[in-house]
Amino acid sequence: MPAAECVRVVVRSRPLNEQETSMGCTYVLETDPSCSQCTIVNPADRTAEPKVFTFDAVFDKEATTELLYNDVVYPLVESVLEGYNGTVFAYGQTGSGKSFTMQGPDNWPVQKGIVPRTFEHIFEAISTTENVKFLVCASYLEIYIEDVRDLLGKDTKQKLEIKEHQERGVYVAGLSMHPVHNVNECEKLLQKGMRNRATAATLMNTDSSRSHSIFTLHLEMFEIHHGREHIKTAKLHLVDLAGSERQSKTRAVGERLKEATRINLSLSALGNVISALVDGKSTHIPYRDSKLTRLLQDSLGGNTKTIMIACLSPADYNYEESLSTLRYANRAKNIRNRPRINEDPKDALLRQYQEEIERLKNLLRDLQQPVGPQAPSSIPTDESRLELETKQLRMEYERKMAIIEEQFRMEQITKSRLEKELSRLRDSYDRAVRRTEDNEAALARNFAAQTGMNTEQALERLKMLEEQIIGGEQLSNKALVEKRKQKKKEAERRRRQMREMERNRQLQEEQMMDAYKDVNQTLQSVQGKLENEKRRNKALEKDVQDLYGEFERERQDYLDTIRKQNQQIKLLSQLLDKVKPCIPRDCNYADLDGVKRAAVWDVDSQSWNLPEVIITRTKLPKTESCNLSNSLRSASSSRQDQMILNGEYSSDSDSGDEILRQVRWLFLLMKIRYEGLFPKIFAKSEAENIAGTYFKPLRQRNVANTTGESVSFSPYSHSTTWQHLQNGVLYTDDLYASGSQSAKPKPRLLESNFSYRPSPSS
Repeated sequence: MPAAECVRVVVRSRPLNEQETSMGCTYVLETDPSCSQCTIVNPADRTAEPKVFTFDAVFDKEATTELLYNDVVYPLVESVLEGYNGTVFAYGQTGSGKSFTMQGPDNWPVQKGIVPRTFEHIFEAISTTENVKFLVCASYLEIYIEDVRDLLGKDTKQKLEIKEHQERGVYVAGLSMHPVHNVNECEKLLQKGMRNRATAATLMNTDSSRSHSIFTLHLEMFEIHHGREHIKTAKLHLVDLAGSERQSKTRAVGERLKEATRINLSLSALGNVISALVDGKSTHIPYRDSKLTRLLQDSLGGNTKTIMIACLSPADYNYEESLSTLRYANRAKNIRNRPRINEDPKDALLRQYQEEIERLKNLLRDLQQPVGPQAPSSIPTDESRLELETKQLRMEYERKMAIIEEQFRMEQITKSRLEKELSRLRDSYDRAVRRTEDNEAALARNFAAQTGMNTEQALERLKMLEEQIIGGEQLSNKALVEKRKQKKKEAERRRRQMREMERNRQLQEEQMMDAYKDVNQTLQSVQGKLENEKRRNKALEKDVQDLYGEFERERQDYLDTIRKQNQQIKLLSQLLDKVKPCIPRDCNYADLDGVKRAAVWDVDSQSWNLPEVIITRTKLPKTESCNLSNSLRSASSSRQDQMILNGEYSSDSDSGDEILRQVRWLFLLMKIRYEGLFPKIFAKSEAENIAGTYFKPLRQRNVANTTGESVSFSPYSHSTTWQHLQNGVLYTDDLYASGSQSAKPKPRLLESNFSYRPSPSS
């Protein structure tokens, strides 16, 4: 099991901005980089004991992003180049400098952000590394109002689904991954994603991020060591979180208020995960409470080296927010991860590329050689068959060798006889291997014939694949190689220095009572320690009071959120009561109780899966028209025929008898008319099977339609990486095609009572 290490937490304070200066705000935050301590004073009670927090590193308002990167982030990126997963994320309230730290200004070199510095670091290392080839892909996503979006995709508003792979963990289905070869390509992708990211102005920040963004670099490394191929993979997540904010300060309304509510809920879920990880008694870690914690699951308590940068505002106006950030950061430094090198994955893209390149090289070599005619039956059609044949030959060879050695030991065969047998066996094995190689060449020629690929097409494909693999381009640049060596030495020196500072601080805190010369010195030392403990105890009591106040404020915020949600629920309920009478009775949504029973909650998407809308249309069979009036006129004009039918006709009958005769004629006409019509109706009804289809439920038709939709082409279904590579983009489904599962349960269908599907003849 890999060794555990804690999440590294650093604090960065910014200067007062123009708005805080105009408001007359004062500093309540003091930083001491020499001992990595941060002190905050309560502006409402200046006489109270200040609160002191200790972290892995502290950077004051004068510190540059370049210094922060070299001291803290540089070793993490070096670990990523060795095969570890890494995460860097900035945390803090809105306007505290998170995006400034991660992205940075373009026209201020020393304040260039962590993300662009990471690009330069990685590609400089790749270009000066010997005997290692790299494949680098970039992806960029945002979490906006709990919806995951691809900032580099064709449709940036499309919602993506989070899934989980059995071996590789959580991933976003359908997320585009773009192969990159240099710093410029990465910066173009970053700028494109930032233009698509959701930002807006608030009272506290004119360019406030309204979403969490994650820029990820996927690295695959191919190295041949001692004659064996080694492939390592790594991921580097660069996370820029949206800031927590209070409605009373930002005055957010409408869409901005909805965004702020979602942001605060996701950050609250992040705080709950941190608290659960630190608390050893927690048996459940609530990663699924938000999309953010779901995606950062491996970074918090998993297989990742993680750095948290807590950004603070030093103004007394933001005292409560800064104190809350410090407490979160103080808890986060106790999270323990277990990072390990990701070696020899089965589904690495780089492995697929290397195999394809080797196959294309063999194809080009065989296309350039003259080939004699061969019998079709001697050419295998499956590469796996050749591999199996080679393996069987090797196993047979080893088995016979074992038998011969055993016979030599048991029967003491002479040396000459044994050498002759071994020589014969080696010759047989060599002939079989040559025959297998000839079959492989024939297979390559068959592959070219089947795919219709000529030499130019194979060369073009080979060139495209080789361009995706980079590494060692600047090995001849001695100055650049030496510069990288000096950077690594300086980073190692700073790391040792920080370790020494941490060790000295711990020794001072844990220093025991030394042997003193007399009792007075011993008494003074004990009294000094007692005073220190009293101050600590008083500070802890003050912290308890502050926590009670903070909990009360959070409770009030939650209550306000609940009240607003109840208002929305009542509004929707009243609207539903008004709309319900307008729903047709033949629609399944007329039965709202049944719809509620059929609804299923999806944990991943945080939404309800509702049954499909079904409208039952009852269509009765058509009847054949009969013109009784014409029949009556025909009957009245042919009295002779009616006399023949009833035999009781008399010309001297009165009006009553005439009426009776008219009625009798009517029934007789109906009998004559329908004696020929009824058999036709019965035959048609039997063909239509009205009794079998009129009361037939819609279940079969709905299931058939649903089944037909389930096998339809999915927008995230990608056949081969080669087709995507031609378009210059890959997808996460290429990596996680097998072993993935979604937590989304299938929604149940709500059956209709009756249905009738008329036949085409009707």
